Amino acid sequence: MHGVRSFAPLFFIAFWLSLPAQAQVYRLADLNTEQIRALNPMKTAVIIPGGILEEHGPYLPSYSDGFFAEAYSRELANAIVSRPGWTVLMFPQIPLGVGGANSLGGKDVFPGSYTVRLSTLRAVYMDLASTLGEQGFRWIFVVFMHDGPENHLGLEQASDYFHDVYGGTMVHLYNLKPIHDCCDTAHKMLTAEQLAENGFTVHGGIGEHSEMLFLRPDLVAPAVHSAPSTTAKDFPDMVRIARQDGWPGYWGAPRYASAAFGADSFHKISEKMNGLALQVLDGLEWRKMPRFSDEQIAGIRAAGQQIAGAEYDRKREQQQMEWLKSKNLR
Repeated sequence: MHGVRSFAPLFFIAFWLSLPAQAQVYRLADLNTEQIRALNPMKTAVIIPGGILEEHGPYLPSYSDGFFAEAYSRELANAIVSRPGWTVLMFPQIPLGVGGANSLGGKDVFPGSYTVRLSTLRAVYMDLASTLGEQGFRWIFVVFMHDGPENHLGLEQASDYFHDVYGGTMVHLYNLKPIHDCCDTAHKMLTAEQLAENGFTVHGGIGEHSEMLFLRPDLVAPAVHSAPSTTAKDFPDMVRIARQDGWPGYWGAPRYASAAFGADSFHKISEKMNGLALQVLDGLEWRKMPRFSDEQIAGIRAAGQQIAGAEYDRKREQQQMEWLKSKNLR
């Protein structure tokens, strides 16, 4: 509350005049009240990079998905501000996610995985959607590169809420099938033998190890190039392997990972993501597009199964609620 008010307008003007003309990507954490208020919310795209702390085995960092999202967000921001008149407001990264891959094998407690419940993730993003919507922002892109079905579901529900309540556009980009299913790098860069050894994998195979070798090679353990393969032929086989004692936390053949593979995959996915996001700004009816989570959940229900980790999350919530009740804090 203390300050010399007569200097505030001069500082504010000096700040904006000091920015180069092309500097239209702003970190929300760096801006003050007046700088945020000066933005045109109808021509400002808010990007929220998400990330889950999830084990990726002995060769990758637990925040691998977060590093991926951070990199894709930077590329998306640059694509948006290449359009005249548009600004990007980059939200601080949120390290919360639902459903680590370890849950598929019934190993709900696993070093490297620190997850939250669906209701928690949904509440966080709904709260942020409310705050941004009440301040007049109408364009939000969520960049979250994690494939847990409940993770997708929580972000989709928050997106639908933002649309229904504030009339805005909030898109969880990686859940849109044209982005999620694009860009087959494997068949171009791997031999038939390498593909067969990588097998059926949704976590920690050649792809993720390659992207990290491209983006953050300093965080990839050198032993990856002699990593044993855990080859699954289909989803049930993958679950069977994950239930075994000594499962390393991944499926596939990471020893074949390369920075070149990762670069090819990253650039293709980024190009697809950026192109679709720009189409959304142009009025694309993206809500009619198929979503990967719908396919995931339909497959789980068709198999008569429940989402991995759901029972563990229910028990966590029950334990927490019972403690709050015992303290008269509910």
